[in-house]
Amino acid sequence: MRHEKRESSPEVFVYMMEQDDPRKCTASLLVRRRLATKIRRPSQIRTTAIVLNPASPQFLLPSDANEGIRSGVVAIDCSWERAARIFMTRFRGASRKLPNLLAANPVNYAKIGKLSTAEALSAALYIMGFRSRAKELLVPFGWGGSFFDLNEDLLRSYAQARNEQSIVKIAFDFGLESSAIGY
Repeated sequence: MRHEKRESSPEVFVYMMEQDDPRKCTASLLVRRRLATKIRRPSQIRTTAIVLNPASPQFLLPSDANEGIRSGVVAIDCSWERAARIFMTRFRGASRKLPNLLAANPVNYAKIGKLSTAEALSAALYIMGFRSRAKELLVPFGWGGSFFDLNEDLLRSYAQARNEQSIVKIAFDFGLESSAIGY
């Protein structure tokens, strides 16, 4: 098993569109627990930050770790009903999509690609090599451990991928079909 890439890990940011009930919103809980920093306007996203965007043509790769440390990782927190339209918007930063993973959140349990904001951020950190920080993000959620139970082998494989073709092959080998825009 590989060790953490750096002693520090990327700052975690969430652009909160405030379209969901804050009591059920995983991003809101991350912000309240100071596990993520709230961004109020898109202009606050750093131009070199990694922005998680399921509509991006590029996958997040372990090689994105250095940029993540320099500029942070940003999740866009929005309503599922508006996700397809919102993620077609061009946000500042380096847009990256996550590879296929299974959701553990109670609303979308075991659905491919239907990750909560907290799950998406956790997966991104894990893939970039920041496993302990990835797990820390899901501690506040009763189902957080289930995310790693469902995806442990996938995440480990994605964290070793060298290029986008590797990501596609891993998903194919695990029998995961392409998912709709989510997380």
